[in-house]
Amino acid sequence: MGGWRNAVQEAAASKPLFLTIYTTIIVGIVATSFYVFSAIYSPSAPTSTQSISTSWLSSPPLSQNGGSNFSNNISQPTDKASQPGSNQLKTIWEAPPSNSKMPPLESFKLTKELVGERAKDNVIIVTFGNFAFMDFILTWVKHLTDLDVSNLLVGAMDTKLLEALYWKGVPVFDMGSHMSTIDVGWGSPTFHKMGREKVLLINAILPFGYELLMCDTDMVWLKDPLPYLAQYPDADILTSSDQVVPTVVDDRLADWKQVGAAYNIGIFHWRPTEPAIKLAKEWKDMLLADDKIWDQNGFNELARKQTGPAVDDDSGLFYAFDGTLKLGILPESIFCSGHTYFVQAMYEQLRLEPYALHTTFQYGGTEGKRHRLREAMVFYDPPEYYDAPGGFLSFKPSIPKSLLLDGEHNLESHFSLINYQMKQIRSALAIASLLNRTLVMPPLWCRLDRLWFSHPGVLEGSMTRQPFLCPLDHVFEVNVMLKDLPEEEFGPEINIREYSFLNNPLLPQQVNENISDRD
Repeated sequence: MGGWRNAVQEAAASKPLFLTIYTTIIVGIVATSFYVFSAIYSPSAPTSTQSISTSWLSSPPLSQNGGSNFSNNISQPTDKASQPGSNQLKTIWEAPPSNSKMPPLESFKLTKELVGERAKDNVIIVTFGNFAFMDFILTWVKHLTDLDVSNLLVGAMDTKLLEALYWKGVPVFDMGSHMSTIDVGWGSPTFHKMGREKVLLINAILPFGYELLMCDTDMVWLKDPLPYLAQYPDADILTSSDQVVPTVVDDRLADWKQVGAAYNIGIFHWRPTEPAIKLAKEWKDMLLADDKIWDQNGFNELARKQTGPAVDDDSGLFYAFDGTLKLGILPESIFCSGHTYFVQAMYEQLRLEPYALHTTFQYGGTEGKRHRLREAMVFYDPPEYYDAPGGFLSFKPSIPKSLLLDGEHNLESHFSLINYQMKQIRSALAIASLLNRTLVMPPLWCRLDRLWFSHPGVLEGSMTRQPFLCPLDHVFEVNVMLKDLPEEEFGPEINIREYSFLNNPLLPQQVNENISDRD
């Protein structure tokens, strides 16, 4: 992965000052008593993980039970699925024989037969993307198969992704999009084109007669959602939302009368009913007629044409759209947004088990989403991510109680706390650079929330505690830190890892065994 080229950007502009800081850091290492450094894992010989190919595409993500790859972890598969155009059933992660040929592209077309081969109890779970999101897609698939859920399909927007997934044994179909293989960036014209592809995909699958659980690639499943969704057989659509204020305190559907935030189309379940098919068609027509409409805004505009009355007294469903569509809003506490999961930990406070985590409400682009999932230890990285050349460096911050707890939670107290932590991180980054180690970032504490708009510190009515453990992108521009920047301008490369890195079950045994604490 790319590294951040310098933690002290203001010093990088002045080379003499930058060298002065380095000299000061070297002299001050011994006297640095406000935290404890751990010099972690200096590899002296090739290890088992080093013998594995360093290509992300050549080895699948790790499993939760250790350092083996996907295929090694699936020893007794029970569900069968067919490759496109073939009568031979294969399991997910069972790669085709290495001496076989790639089937023709035409055999990967989305058909009713293909969906039927993968569907279970008439339900199919679908995500889609381009090659830039392959690691997200593999993580998405791996979480479902770990939950023994295999009625899934992945739509490939470019042939590079399609071929890569096929050779890994992941059920894939061709969307015929011929999309760029790079990260297109949120809000770009290509990003909006991807949104339209989702709407076209929904319109293509619903007439096949199967229920469709449609997912964005930047979310993961933490618990099998299908039994929960099956509790609401009368719902035409069940959707997640951007609601950050709890409307219920248990696992019932959200109280639709209290949901003022947007319905989020990153997780939503469609049944092939007449009202749902009608909404899907009107949504498609709306977006094709005006390429400036964001797909989520279009869905909200149509769904909110009518809200209410309730379908009944108990289910939580309500009539929407044209007055015939039965809609339900998934509870914000367990179908989590990036805010209810990472900032509020709403599910934890309410003693509930989360079903899903969607990396919304974050501020670092694709890199920020990936880092959030890594912080939560739910992202599957290749073995080399856990075995960096030169080893790792971590430190235990020392934060005075007064900075965390005393006084009001306001801008002054918030930035005093943040600046105190940033100074320690600045020193740690310099030391990591000098030692040629990868820095394991410390957990960060915040007194105030970060949002795109003005707010009173924390959102009124939310369950945000003060202070709270905040994601790295609340303080640092993660997408900038992970860019490859010119060394002559920004200084030597400094790689980082998430604060939870050393607690990750995927950390190889030899790394754990070589951790040493140095006061």
